[in-house]
Amino acid sequence: MFAQILTNLGGNFISVMPVYTTLLMFLAETKEVGQGLKLLGAGLTGMGMVGASIGQGIVGYGACIAIGRNPETAPKITSTLIITAGFAESGAIYALVIAILLIFVA
Repeated sequence: MFAQILTNLGGNFISVMPVYTTLLMFLAETKEVGQGLKLLGAGLTGMGMVGASIGQGIVGYGACIAIGRNPETAPKITSTLIITAGFAESGAIYALVIAILLIFVA
């Protein structure tokens, strides 16, 4: 039931998305509102940090469980943990770069 509610809400939101984007483009014509929308977009790109932190938490949890079950493989698990944490962190770095570009360049 929860998935059906989310699907209905998402479908309704996506179906009127062109209306929202047209409205935002019209509002961006004025200088003060355009600056506010630009900063709002930069703030929303910061939501990319949420995915990276969830991913790193899942990776760390899995590594701790694996080392707890088989301590002899700790060096291999640790190296894999560092590599996958780097992959998860790259998404946060991309979000940060986009936010900085939106604030200072756009």
